[in-house]
Amino acid sequence: MTQHFVLTILVASTLMMPAITTAGDKPAKKGAIVKSVKAMSEKDQTALAISGAPPHIAKEAGIMIYGTDGKLTETKKSANGFTCIPSVMNLPDPDPMCMDAAVQQWMTDRMNHAPKPTNTVPGIAYMARGGAHFEKDGKIVMSGDGAKIVKEPPHWMLMWPFDPAATKLPTVPNPSGVYIMFDGSPYAHLMLYQDPRKMK
Repeated sequence: MTQHFVLTILVASTLMMPAITTAGDKPAKKGAIVKSVKAMSEKDQTALAISGAPPHIAKEAGIMIYGTDGKLTETKKSANGFTCIPSVMNLPDPDPMCMDAAVQQWMTDRMNHAPKPTNTVPGIAYMARGGAHFEKDGKIVMSGDGAKIVKEPPHWMLMWPFDPAATKLPTVPNPSGVYIMFDGSPYAHLMLYQDPRKMK
């Protein structure tokens, strides 16, 4: 499976999920972010995509942008193993991400509902503009059903199985800025609330 095909499945699947809103908010239109990204020029989509990574990674990263059909197309080949996309989830705030091949595999497995991720090495992903997650009953959950959306600050992620019981790390955001997301799931991974743009 080519990188283009993998990422097209990954992001198209994610972006077509209905947006989840908090109480009192009006539901967002399905695919709203896809439409707004599609309306952007190639130059603007590229700028948004690379804003997800630290500058020293962004300058050599590959770029994929959305065409008028809503599918991702590679416009620049990666020279460092990272690929940047202008948006991940169908949410009001832009959430570009730059990821390596292991994270691409991890996310593709998740979108395809694989029992567990199949990447054989840890993966790294950067979200320098922040992102969001779903919370329900005080816990972070993988599905937006009945959950509220919570905005995340700039961060980066280490996609590799982590056991909170063994590591003694927290499972919810906390003042340290480090926690394990999706505790109790094969897709548990390390979140680090640290602005990637300040990393050298």
